[in-house]
Order: sequence, then structure tokens, then C-alpha cells
Amino acid sequence: MNDTPNPTRAVRETSETVCYHCGEICRDTVIHAHDKDFCCDGCRLVYEILDENNLCSYYSIEPGSGNTVNRPAEGGRYAYLDDPEINAGLIHFNDGKHVHVTLFAPGIHCSSCIWLLEHLQKLNPGIFHSSVNFPKREVTVAFNPEKVKLSEVAALMSSIGYEPHISMQDLESGNKKQADRSSWYKIGIAGFCFGNIMMFSFPEYFSIADVADDPGLRQTFSYLNLGFSLPVLLYSASGFFKSAWGAIKAKQLNIDLPLAAAILMTFIRSVFEIFSNTGPGYLDSMSGIVFFMLIGRAFQNKTYQTLAFDRDYRSYFPVAVSVASAEGEERVPVTALKRGMRMIIRNGEIIPADSILLRGEAAIDYSFVTGESDPVEKKSGDLIYAGGKQAGRRIELEIVKPVKQSYLTTLWNKPAFAKDDAAERRASLENRINTWFTISVFIIAALSAGYWYWAGEPMRILHVVTTILIVACPCILLLAASFTQGNVLRIMGRYGFFLRNAFTIEKIANAKVIVFDKTGTLTGNSEFEASFEGTLDETEQDETGSICAHSNHPLSRQIALQLGSRFVQEVSDFEETPGKGIKARIGINEYRIGSAEFAGVLTNSEMNVTKVYVSKNGEFKGFFIMRHSLRKGVGEMLDKLAGKHELYLLSGDHDGDRERMSRWFKAENMHFKCSPADKLEFIGQLKAEGKKVMMIGDGLNDAGALQESDAGIAVSDNLNNFSPASDAIIDGGLMPGLDKLIEYAVDSDRVIRLSFAVSLIYNVVGLYFAVRGELQPVIAAILMPVASITIVSFATLLSTIMASVRKLKSIKHDENHISV
Repeated sequence: MNDTPNPTRAVRETSETVCYHCGEICRDTVIHAHDKDFCCDGCRLVYEILDENNLCSYYSIEPGSGNTVNRPAEGGRYAYLDDPEINAGLIHFNDGKHVHVTLFAPGIHCSSCIWLLEHLQKLNPGIFHSSVNFPKREVTVAFNPEKVKLSEVAALMSSIGYEPHISMQDLESGNKKQADRSSWYKIGIAGFCFGNIMMFSFPEYFSIADVADDPGLRQTFSYLNLGFSLPVLLYSASGFFKSAWGAIKAKQLNIDLPLAAAILMTFIRSVFEIFSNTGPGYLDSMSGIVFFMLIGRAFQNKTYQTLAFDRDYRSYFPVAVSVASAEGEERVPVTALKRGMRMIIRNGEIIPADSILLRGEAAIDYSFVTGESDPVEKKSGDLIYAGGKQAGRRIELEIVKPVKQSYLTTLWNKPAFAKDDAAERRASLENRINTWFTISVFIIAALSAGYWYWAGEPMRILHVVTTILIVACPCILLLAASFTQGNVLRIMGRYGFFLRNAFTIEKIANAKVIVFDKTGTLTGNSEFEASFEGTLDETEQDETGSICAHSNHPLSRQIALQLGSRFVQEVSDFEETPGKGIKARIGINEYRIGSAEFAGVLTNSEMNVTKVYVSKNGEFKGFFIMRHSLRKGVGEMLDKLAGKHELYLLSGDHDGDRERMSRWFKAENMHFKCSPADKLEFIGQLKAEGKKVMMIGDGLNDAGALQESDAGIAVSDNLNNFSPASDAIIDGGLMPGLDKLIEYAVDSDRVIRLSFAVSLIYNVVGLYFAVRGELQPVIAAILMPVASITIVSFATLLSTIMASVRKLKSIKHDENHISV
């Protein structure tokens, strides 16, 4: 690294100075080093690391795209990763000299990130190579355990701005679990065999004389086709047979039962014709059915494999926590915590177990568990529940219940928190239609067999029944639904709305009642509007804004922004007490900004709103009323939904926003200070009234309600960070376009119903000729793929057109989430 003078700091006098590393505007100070400007020491440090290792070409790919280091990777912070139990849970390959591990890095966002993370070997010679899975925000690192530890790999990533997110769920599920590639193997084998069977069937298709006149050659091609069909039948189609057999054992009908019957009947008929030398069979049709059905289902499942819709409390909890020991302090896996242990929790850390506060003053942020946005102050001897986040100084707690017996774990393990995917499938329109379709086809086949038997032509029974099962194969219905649903999932995912599965489209389309959470859903989590009540002259406003500008707390930031200060005041003796407030001096004046107690204000007013008090030299000057800002465009979105849906508001927060929310929600439809159990019970009551309910929320306090509702949508400002288990995940910045996405789901459901209708018409016409014995199986086999391709193309094209009609492209991502 080039020798340069010590970095200098300057007070910001303009908002135009941009950080060379991260591209963010320098808010209060500018750190000038290496002839460049940085917004903080973290960005400067990352630049120096890259410069020292000749990796500054990183900035030429996408300038200003680096990540800010929020807190330094101090020594020992990741030491718990070297614990053998934790190590074994994360590593998925280890031969003593080569270790492979995959770490989740939510900070990955552009091509520069990929380039840097794939050059980790230049930052540490103990790393062999690294690769990035951009859609999953994962980094796979191969390293030499004799030269570098896993903890050092994590610390290295953190030092350059890509802090790995390692949760308790990662440890229990294990990164050793590999992605299930069996579906792709099945598609590949079915496609290969289908292509070869088609090739060997060309002489039959075009009645080539040389083959027709040479029985030996014709029989050879038939045997080759039979050989290629066996892997399709025994491996590629095995999932359909297992599903059908499961339905039979459960005495139910599912969509795979008639499909499996058609595949098996077509194969048996083909084997009979080949060995009896009466025909070439229909193995091309059988392999084609399997190949296209597998593609359709893979198309549907693509989004589900990229995002996690089944997250639970374990993905919110850390892997390890600091515990007091005879030596002072050590990191212990969360799974090993026991009653009586003493945890040490610092500012911003999660409390993983129910415990008693022993030492220190706690300000616990339960917003993600209860929805209440204000920190709860706790004193020595108070019980603190798992899931809260400390918003103050270091505290010491004694565990009273291990993780798996804590309040949060007990809440999550309630039956309402588990979705029954099998029940969803049975209740879907697709399954209902196919159930009746299956019954109808089997009845028609049985009646046709009986008719031809009594008509004195039993030899035609096999011909007629085979033709009926081929022409009335449900694959046309299934293909039309699969490809349409897959296309809809792809289109919605492109615009930041990710659906758990195809059934979610129908559930969203059918929902007539929409229940919203407030904080983090309709409003941003950390954006506020500030209004002042009291007396501050122009100089005092400038001084208050200057002090608040030195704090990273979101309330302080919003006050500074609201006051519009130029931040030119010289601040001294600045001291910030987390969870309490700020004390600082400007000249001879001492300011206290924070809670009423911290500012020295006596008040008995009910805290139904968040207030930040200001005192100057011991004199009370007034207070700022802080309200979470509505996401930009959310008001217009609610206006549109209110005309077509019944809207409810369930909030764990106080009712300070009741008046503002009354524009969109009826008084009797707004409920505040709701616990997770209250939300769960309320959704259950709506469903008991026969209503189809959609729930939209963002936190653990909404998890039960999201699962209990017919369609649960989780709002996440970072799609790869924690969000509760749900049917769908929407990017928080796209909430203003929610009405368009719901309308598109309704349109898509109509397209699917229309494709069902068209395919049923084809089946009815085909059945008419098949029952009469006037349709040859070979003609049915040719018509089936032609009709399938036609209907699939029609449905896919129409669903794409509807996306344009609904102007989904007009949905803009709101970067700021602030409505001023």
C-alpha cells in the first residue's frame, strides 16, 4: 500500500461529497485518505485492504458499489466457528487438507461483489478458491485448514464488507445438505430417451418403404425404442407412480393418478404390440408425456428453490453467544445453553433464551416479536423473553429456560405455525378438476369396455380403452396449468413478488379480505416523520440538529434531517447512552436529547406515541413526536384495494396512528397492541365466518397469522434476510405496487381456468371418437402433443400479455421508503 499521511477528518458543509468506496453521501464527516473521500473508517479500511492486495480494479467494474463495514471484525468474534460441533454442522467437505464451506452473505448485490468475493485467495493464501451463487447470495470457499481457520475466513469476509449471516437454523439443517438435483437428472434422461425414440420412430411416421418392407429392421427399431423407454418408465416417471400409489393407499384421488395410469397403459400396450409384432407401440408418446410434465413442474419449483419460505425462529437466532466463565468470557453454541448459565449480551445482539437480568440496564427491542416499536426498559431482576434485541450497553443475564423451552420457541411450535401443503394441494382448483376428470375418464373407459363386450366385439376393448386413456390423458390439463403457473411465478419474481408455489396464485386471487400489519409493512422499519411541540429558536434548532447528526440512531437521523441543519456547529463532550439518549455541548450550552427521564423531564402523559425530549441547560424545551413514515405510494395502493377488498389493520404497536390510518380502515377494523396470539385468533375468527383471508406482515409477531391465513405474504426489505414462514415474499420497496400484483394474480387464475376449459373441449371431442372406436391410438398419440403444445403456448402467451396489461413494469422500487 502506498505511503500516505494519516487520514484527515472534515466537517461536512455540503451534501455532495460521495464516499469513494460505497457511493453513499457523507452525512456528517468526510475522511480524506489516499487522495480519496470516505464516509467512515470502515470504508477507508476496506479500500486499504484492497489497495494493499492490488485489488482496486474492483472499483472499475461498478464504481461506488462497495459495502460499508458496520462494525469491525474484532478478534474472537467468529471464534465459535472453530468449535468442532459447529464446524461439522457448516462444513460440507473435509479431507484434512481441503475444506469446503458455503456461507450466506446478504450484502452481495452486484458484479463488483462477485468479482471481489471470487478473489479471496489474493487476500489470504490459505484459501484455494471461492465462487459466488448470486441468486442465493452464497459464497462457497475452499481453503487449507492447516493455514487458515473457518473463523478467519468469516472474519476476512466481514472485514471487506460481506459479513456472513450464520444462524441457528443453518447449524441444525447443515450446509452439508446438497441441492436436490434428481429432478434435473430425470428431465435429462427423459429428454435424451425421448429424442432417440422419436428418431427411431421416423420411419413409422413417414412410412419409409425400406423399413416397412424389412420386418427385421422394423423390429430392431422397436426393440431399441423399448430399451430407451425403460429408464423413462422406471426412473424419470417414478415420482408420478409414487404419488399415485400414495393416493391409492390414502383412498384419495390426486392429479398424478390418471397420469400414472396413462403412462403405464401406454407402455403395456406398446410392449404387447412390439412382442406380438402387431405394431410399433406408442413409446414416443409415453416418454414425451413424462418429459414435458417434468419440465413443467421444474419450471414451477424454480423460485421456491431460490428463496426460503419455511424460515422459523432458528434463522433469527445467532449460532453462539458469549457466556461468563472462570476464565472471563467464552463463546458457547446456542444449542448448548443450559439453565443457570450467565449470558453476556451487547448492543444490537439477540437474546436467545428466557433469562433474568442480573447486571446492567436493558432496553429491549421486541419489535420483531411483538410489533411494539418502542424499546422496553428492564432493571435487575426482571424477566426478559427470548427474541428481544438489546438496544443499550453490555448486560449480563442468567438463563431460566433453554432455547427449546423459551416463550418464543413455544409460540412457534403451535400447530397454527405449520402449513399443510398436502391439504393445500387437495383444495386447489387444479386438483378438484382433475379429481372429477379422473373419475369421469375411468367411468367412460369402463362403460366403453362394457359396451363393446356386449356388442360382441371384445377384441376392440383394449384398442378403445387404450385410445381413451391416451386421448383423455390429464397431461394436457396439467401441462397447461404447470406452464402457465410457472410463467406467472417467473413474471412475479421478476418484479420482486416471490410465491411459495403455484397454489398461492389461486389463494391470492380468491382472497376478499386483506389484513395488514403496520410497522415494517405499511411503514418502514427505521424511517420516521418528526414534528416538534415546544419552543426552539433558529439557533437552538441548528444546535439540536448538529448534535443529532453525530448519532447513528434512526430517530436522531430523522430529527437532523427534519431540522435541515447545515451541521456547522462544533459539538463537544458528545456522549450517547443506548436506549436513553444523547448528552453533548455546543459552546457553553449543554443539551440532553432522548427519553423524558434522560432529559430530566417529569411527565405522566400516556405513551401512545414515541416522543424524543429536548432540554437545554436543564430547561425543558419541548419534544419531537416521532411516527413511522408510510412507505412511498402505499396510500394510493390502499385506496385502490379498499374499493375491491375488505381491509383490516392488526398492529402490535400503540394506537398513535389511529387517526392517520382511518383514511383507509374503518374504526372497527383497526386493532392495536395486538399480541401474536391476538393476531392468530383474529385471523381464525375471520376464516370461521367463511371469509378468504390474505395476511400481510413482516415480523415474528405476524408469523402465526401468516400461517393461519389462506394466503400469507411476508414483507422484507432484504429478501435474503430473515422473514417469517409464508406463502409469498414481497420486496418491501415494491409495496406500492401490491394492488397491481394482486390484480395480476386474479388475471392469471382466470387464464388457468380458461386453459382448463380449452383442454377439456379437446378431451371431450377426442373422447367422442375414441369411445366409438373411430380413433386409432397412433392418431391419438400424435394429437396429444400437438394439442398440449398449442394450449401451453396459448396460456403462457396470454399470461405474459396480461402482465403488460396490468403495467407491472410501472412498479418502481422505492429506495427510500419515506413519505414526507
